[in-house]
Amino acid sequence: MVAYNVPTANDVLVPETLIKKNKANAKAAEAAAADKVAARKAKLAKRRDLFKRAAKYHAEYKAAERKEITLRRQAKSNGNYYVPAQEKLVFVVRIRGINNIAPKPRKVLQLLRLLQINNGVFVRLNKATSEMLQLVQPYVTYGTPNLKTIRELIYKRGYAKVNKQRIPIHDNAVIEQALGKYGIICIEDLIHEIATVGPHFKEANNFLWPFKLSNPNNMWKQRKFRHFIEGGDAGNREQFINNLVQAMN
Repeated sequence: MVAYNVPTANDVLVPETLIKKNKANAKAAEAAAADKVAARKAKLAKRRDLFKRAAKYHAEYKAAERKEITLRRQAKSNGNYYVPAQEKLVFVVRIRGINNIAPKPRKVLQLLRLLQINNGVFVRLNKATSEMLQLVQPYVTYGTPNLKTIRELIYKRGYAKVNKQRIPIHDNAVIEQALGKYGIICIEDLIHEIATVGPHFKEANNFLWPFKLSNPNNMWKQRKFRHFIEGGDAGNREQFINNLVQAMN
């Protein structure tokens, strides 16, 4: 009777290629696990940085608000009038369609990126933009937005312009990819740059697609195309733009 012995694991010769493959797979698995740990640490560090940035901006806004109140009280106690600094930012909303618009105002509306009715954009106030707004006053309404209005607009209606496409701002990575070289890496950075009209306001504003607002309920006057101070809706409405935007947002 012939006896058959089953070879043990030590007796079986493993091919050299299989040994190399197993070693490579183990090394790749270790590297992937290390990369995962490093990515998690980097994500936590970035999140902490974003919270610190938001806290710093909040403190800055509060300090500016307290400073305005202090200056008003000082002026009142001295029997004077406090005149605030000239506004540097306005929010412009188009209230009229395309019919019967002269070529020059039509071109200005194109330059302001107000191509449709109820479109809205942020505009930095200077001599050039003030003259442009004068040319299109019958077709737009504008005023000074407060921080609450700016934040709600960007959070609710904010879309990014990436490669000439309208992309929702669903992640801070969208902002960082386009504006990271300017130090704007999250939505709070973007809001701060717009609200304070910072050094990279132009890039941040161009990154935002024009806001598509809704028609407000029972907000338009009966003679909508008259100037605001004449009982209409067109032209400069200063701080009252916040009420309108809140109804349209």
